[in-house]
Amino acid sequence: MNCDTAYYGDVLLRLEGVCLAYDRRPILRDVNAQIRDVIVPGRTQGQVVGFLGPSGVGKTQLFRIIAGLARPTSGRVLLNGTQRPANPGDVGVVAQNYPLFEHRTVLSNLMLAARRREKDARVAKERVLSLVEEFGLSDRLGAYPAQLSGGQRQRCAILQQILCSEHFLLMDEPFSGLDLTMLEKTCRLIAQVAAMDEKNTVIVVTHDIVAAASVADHLWLMGRESAPDGTKLPGARIVKEYDLVARDLCWEPDIASRPRFQEFVREVKEEFRRL
Repeated sequence: MNCDTAYYGDVLLRLEGVCLAYDRRPILRDVNAQIRDVIVPGRTQGQVVGFLGPSGVGKTQLFRIIAGLARPTSGRVLLNGTQRPANPGDVGVVAQNYPLFEHRTVLSNLMLAARRREKDARVAKERVLSLVEEFGLSDRLGAYPAQLSGGQRQRCAILQQILCSEHFLLMDEPFSGLDLTMLEKTCRLIAQVAAMDEKNTVIVVTHDIVAAASVADHLWLMGRESAPDGTKLPGARIVKEYDLVARDLCWEPDIASRPRFQEFVREVKEEFRRL
């Protein structure tokens, strides 16, 4: 699909001057970024942001701040273009091990999530049943997590967060340890989640540049900047943002096979090495 017809709407999430320090040691320094609604005429198109950075640079801390699970030393995270900060539960968090209640069935796990937002049990169940078909779980509602495959468990954990949170979903290393088939399925699943609602926004924290670039419309690259003498400044920030919409590098199923995509990945890898 050509990206030329896409344009930007409202700001959905904004990071304003986010700083974090432990014992006066800067971890994050003046992190500023925003996610805007990507509008594609004639289709529902949510947002996917890939969040990259070297190990130990502070991705996990920023991840927790965006999710409302931790507060910054200064600065703020604002949702939906309002002045309301992110609170726990506003942003769904899918951890790497896809945690579920092992003693509950798939249906019970999903109902617990749905009831957090919908007090009427009948309405909550209707919402669950309307979504499980899309996620290929309708025949697994009576199964326990231990009886699920890795892919089914992943889909259940994602659906659980969609049911109980707003339009934001944070995924921690969703591509880690996956074989090629599962990797491709995960990329398709992320694209599917984003396309369910115009406001849906998936933020993927990962080391996998190729996978992130193949599914995202924006990439944020996080690192520590250097002083004029070459020494690293304390505290990390978002040092580079790549707009894949402007580069016409998104929403194509076979985008990773295109020469221009491979050139882009080399560009990002080269920047990554300098961090």
